[in-house]
Amino acid sequence: MDIRPTTEQDHELFVETMHAAFGLFPDPPGEDGTGVWWSAFEPERGLLARDADGRPVGTAGAYTFELTLPGGRIVPVSGVTAVGVLPSHRRRGVLTAMMRRQLADLRARGEVLSVLLASEALIYRRFGYGPATYTRALTVPRLRAALTPPRGGAAEPAGTVELLHRDRAVELLEQVYDRYRRTRPGSVSRPHRWWARGAGQPPIAPKPRYVALHRDADGVPDGYASYAIEDKRSLVVDETVAATDAAHTALVRYLLGHDLVQEVVFRHVPPDSPLPWQLADFGAAQPGKHTDWLWARVLDVPGALTARGWSTDGTLVLDVDDPFLGEHHRHLLTVRDGRAECTPTDLAPDLSLDISDLGSILLGGTTPSTLARAGHLHPHHPEAPARADALFRPDREPHCLHWF
Repeated sequence: MDIRPTTEQDHELFVETMHAAFGLFPDPPGEDGTGVWWSAFEPERGLLARDADGRPVGTAGAYTFELTLPGGRIVPVSGVTAVGVLPSHRRRGVLTAMMRRQLADLRARGEVLSVLLASEALIYRRFGYGPATYTRALTVPRLRAALTPPRGGAAEPAGTVELLHRDRAVELLEQVYDRYRRTRPGSVSRPHRWWARGAGQPPIAPKPRYVALHRDADGVPDGYASYAIEDKRSLVVDETVAATDAAHTALVRYLLGHDLVQEVVFRHVPPDSPLPWQLADFGAAQPGKHTDWLWARVLDVPGALTARGWSTDGTLVLDVDDPFLGEHHRHLLTVRDGRAECTPTDLAPDLSLDISDLGSILLGGTTPSTLARAGHLHPHHPEAPARADALFRPDREPHCLHWF
């Protein structure tokens, strides 16, 4: 078996092999090759595994993204995607070889993190990835959708909501999303190539959607909600993107006030969403699927820890094991005035942890004390988990909307 990088000439072979690995048949793209979820592939970043006879048996790809970290810091990351092995060649080490080669390539790019959406948790944790953001669905029956008025009878913030068709709003959607993702830890960028080629899921994909666009008092777009009515009874919201709380509230009011539907389904809600608290009937927001979303893989421990912002001063000695890459290092993390230093040390550790667990706590979506209680982290003294919780606490709960 050999693994080689792909080029533009391999695009059709890569797509065909990837679909076969998942047991899928590709939808036909548009005449210009757009409008399908893989149309934003970056051919020069793919890997193709071939057997001894030169036949393709596995694929792995990556997108070029930016990731927002706590403190508003932004770093380049690789969005790993299209990882699959033909059913006829599984359990022969093909996947392990591809992942090892890919991690080496990502490190060579100088990136401190890579991210992915895990189809199966058991697969990617062994390669050093850990769940870092979470998302959930909420359903609100229209008969219980009244919102609480502002406290003290205060006036609603000035602003407007206008109704647009998705096809006429792509440029505005791109602008608003880019503003939003820079404010939310865990968010990844949506490069222009995605919007131009209609890749991914709605509202990027060119499927029929209505868009509620919010403008602030100065007429500047600062939020949107993409939605469609399904089965003549459910208004299903793909995503609600808002750069401000005022925009979010206005969009929620618009969606919950829509006539001729029995319920409003919010597919993608962050764990810290204020929506349940905004309802007059607190129990009206019926929880749906709660799931992991973005998984993170630390490629450079000091680089990742010093890249994010911090809201609390302190020190912590981390003993980090990376079994997949055969590495083990101990680091002294020192945080002062929102910035960190991370240096090798021989000091006694406060916490021992796997590289996948470091990926889970890095963005603040999972607390170290939770992982300690679960037996993932080993604290070397009783106060270590609480100290780590205070240190890694984010300025805002991480959340990722982007599907790739």
